[in-house]
Amino acid sequence: MTTVTSRTIEYAADGLTMIGHLALPAGVDRRPAVLIGPEGVGLSDVERRRADALAELGYVALAFDLHGGRYVADPEEMLARCTPLLADPDRMRGIGHAALDVLRAESRTDPDQIAAIGYGTGGAIALELGRDGVDLRAIATVNGLTTGRPGETARIHCPVWAGVGSEDMIMPPAQRDAFTAEMQAAGVDWRLVVYGGALHAFHHPPVDHIVLPGVGHHPRHAQRAWRDVVDLLAECLPMTE
Repeated sequence: MTTVTSRTIEYAADGLTMIGHLALPAGVDRRPAVLIGPEGVGLSDVERRRADALAELGYVALAFDLHGGRYVADPEEMLARCTPLLADPDRMRGIGHAALDVLRAESRTDPDQIAAIGYGTGGAIALELGRDGVDLRAIATVNGLTTGRPGETARIHCPVWAGVGSEDMIMPPAQRDAFTAEMQAAGVDWRLVVYGGALHAFHHPPVDHIVLPGVGHHPRHAQRAWRDVVDLLAECLPMTE
């Protein structure tokens, strides 16, 4: 395990001043890097801890912001912001590119070895970066199985891993089928893991505020999904000494 240093970093995106969390492994050499996108409620300690955990594994990791430093706990307010965002691929790409520029500008980042992972809205943004032709080594999306504009998915040239709960009615079977059909038609190297009995946002620890119906934590599957993401990174962003 390496010594991790972290800091907040401000940058502009979507007309807001975003506040991301950058985590760095020990040393001064360039390392593979990972962009981490949060659920629709926004950046929280959950994603910050994930960035730190990836830095412990040797990656440069940036957990990016969605709401200008705010965590939007109220479900109605969150939907009011995220619903139009998810319907606007160019806006999602703008948020993703702004964070990616921050990650690439970090002197420890190997700009040719970057992956994007995300949860919910953050996963949709990771996918849109791929559909925009960004040179990524891997994309992972957990309960963010969105579809894109016709023809653009063929611009994804890296493996795509997706995870979803079997009981996720926000990403129901029809949505899963549309996502996988799009990936297959585009010739993407894709895989989908369905976690039995899990609801939407099953990966996220319990919170002390009201959540959308159909959202719930599943501890075993949360651990499994994290291991699956780490395994994807080990495959596509191997560490070299």
